[in-house]
Amino acid sequence: MPTTPVENLTETQAAEELARLAAELLAHDRRYHAEDAPTISDADYDALKRRNAEIEARFPELVRADSPSLKVGAAPSGAFGQVVHAKPMLSLDNVFSDEDVVDFVASVRRFLSLGETAELVFTAEPKIDGLSMSLRYEKGALVTAATRGDGTTGENVTANIRTISEIPQQLPKGVPDVLEVRGEVYMRRDDFLDLQKRMAESGQTFANPRNSAAGSLRQKNPEVTRSRPLKFFAYAWGETSAPLGATQFDAVQQLGRWGFVVNERMKRCATLDEMLAQYRAIEAERAALPYDIDGVVYKVDRLDLQERLGFRSRSPRWATAHKFPAEKATTTLLAIDIQVGRTGALTPVARLEPVTVGGVVVVNATLHNEDYIKGIGNDGNRIRPDDHDIRVGDTVTIQRAGDVIPQILDIVPDKRPKDATPYQFPDRCPACGSHAVREEGEVVRRCTGGLICPAQAVERLRHFVSRNAFDIEGLGEKQIEFFFGAEDEALRVRSPADIFTLRERQKSSLTKLENIDGFGAVSVKKLFDAIDARRSVETSRFLYGLGIRHIGETNARRLARHFVSFGALRAVAEAARIPDGKGDKGNEAWQELNAVNGIGDVVAEALVEFFAEDHNREVVDALLKEVTPRDEEQVGGVETQFTGKTIVFTGGLERMSRDEAKAMAERLGAKTAGSVSKKTDLVVAGPGAGSKLKQAEALGIEVIDEEEWFRRVEG
Repeated sequence: MPTTPVENLTETQAAEELARLAAELLAHDRRYHAEDAPTISDADYDALKRRNAEIEARFPELVRADSPSLKVGAAPSGAFGQVVHAKPMLSLDNVFSDEDVVDFVASVRRFLSLGETAELVFTAEPKIDGLSMSLRYEKGALVTAATRGDGTTGENVTANIRTISEIPQQLPKGVPDVLEVRGEVYMRRDDFLDLQKRMAESGQTFANPRNSAAGSLRQKNPEVTRSRPLKFFAYAWGETSAPLGATQFDAVQQLGRWGFVVNERMKRCATLDEMLAQYRAIEAERAALPYDIDGVVYKVDRLDLQERLGFRSRSPRWATAHKFPAEKATTTLLAIDIQVGRTGALTPVARLEPVTVGGVVVVNATLHNEDYIKGIGNDGNRIRPDDHDIRVGDTVTIQRAGDVIPQILDIVPDKRPKDATPYQFPDRCPACGSHAVREEGEVVRRCTGGLICPAQAVERLRHFVSRNAFDIEGLGEKQIEFFFGAEDEALRVRSPADIFTLRERQKSSLTKLENIDGFGAVSVKKLFDAIDARRSVETSRFLYGLGIRHIGETNARRLARHFVSFGALRAVAEAARIPDGKGDKGNEAWQELNAVNGIGDVVAEALVEFFAEDHNREVVDALLKEVTPRDEEQVGGVETQFTGKTIVFTGGLERMSRDEAKAMAERLGAKTAGSVSKKTDLVVAGPGAGSKLKQAEALGIEVIDEEEWFRRVEG
């Protein structure tokens, strides 16, 4: 990562670095969430995000909206009915140090244009390590209960929730007619250990209380759930027909008065010092608490300020989770394997002597990339002493980063075997033998085999059927590998379209799937039915499933919501290209694509390049013969005068920050863009507006000032 101080950057350098950071962070998010193969540590990732934030703070006119956003949970499975949340259930951003908390508070003040001395109260409470749940009450009666799912749609687990004694079935008089109570289903540690003893007799166990709670809640038979000791903490709400209070603290206490269990360790904090003191007090209690926690959650207390702050694509601006340091352990490194992802990335994985870390048995850990093995960070500087490269046979210190993904931190040098030799990272792909190259500026080595590489092909298919893409039940890792390698053409799946022709090809084949070990008549029928059920999917899922580089779930949704239909999106992407496959930055199609809020040059070029390749278009065309992408539903709630319109904010705004203005417009159903084009409907211009204002006037686009914007919003 460049080390030029932010204050020394020129505007051109800042713009170039923001583009690079956006692309790099998006790539790391994809490796972490989609490929389960992160290539950097949490600390390095956070450093990239901080660098991005510092540059944006100095150059507000260069702020890009295409920084990657972590996915919200996972798409709901097909095992339960689905519930669309009236208000999205978003996840929280994480911070890991006191300095990060300082930055978080400063960002809130900056967004709200509050000076350092202005009162700003936060609540601080334990972050329960459980399963997020939304309970909907109508006229006081529990009507539905749903998991977070992908944040928009969750699993309907109402029957199972009714078996939890701590969750009221009927609320007292005086509650709002519509009330969605949100919180965490969890299991106490002592109850978990008792359950483990009982389940061990049948050969079933869970890794930890959180997994136990999630598994217990997703039982198809509610009586099984009833036999599990589940509990519930309430700490938030979704849709309500009447306000619960003026502050976060008062609203949660009101939930307590209505019969919900709320956490007694929730506290108001009037200063940053009080927030950090509460964090340390809760951390000191962690081991003695009867339930698992993994951090402390800070929330802006005043609900009117929460409303002003609004949300990013996946998380609220008014809250964050201060995570506890990861737990550590030492063990022996038995081997280093190389995994090949769907983009060709070669990721080293450590095979370990099994060790328990934080209640979970760890046998594998990420080694990120070849530089990390040598002890070199992404900035080119050493992160461990020269002789602390990682070798097979070493005794290593591991931690579960964020209590989730295990990673190797360092070695124990005095325990290194005498015959241990430095690890030689392969320069050829272990799956296809093609050259593995490392492009300038990249920390990842990639296979050049492309379509001939079976590992990449299999990973692309696994991605296509994954929960957040097409979500085809019954097509897991083993099944994809089986169908990909099948000798009989009637069973072979090499492209997405092959999945949807499998049933028909089976009819004319002598080889019947139900006669093969591991399959049966019932499972085969369920598989084919699950495939047929996905012959129509939302445009965002269709786009995400294609596995286009830099287009994760968030960017797929942004593009789908802007263009609505897949056909319209594809037409613009194809119209934007020039013969070499890059985007023609001078044409109208490119400008429209690049103006989509959150989509910058890197993402736009990835989309254009994808549709510029003949093979990709053939794959998509074949898939479209089998699958119909549904037009994307627009988000925004009640229709307003701004619904569906594209708005650009430019110049200095006095009553609100630029981010706050965009958030307000999007809540009203509008689309916000970073540049003016013929597709722009309205420009809100403040003092100092420059080229965007001139372009709007030249195109005859309506321009209003900030005061007129507020008159229209309030009118």
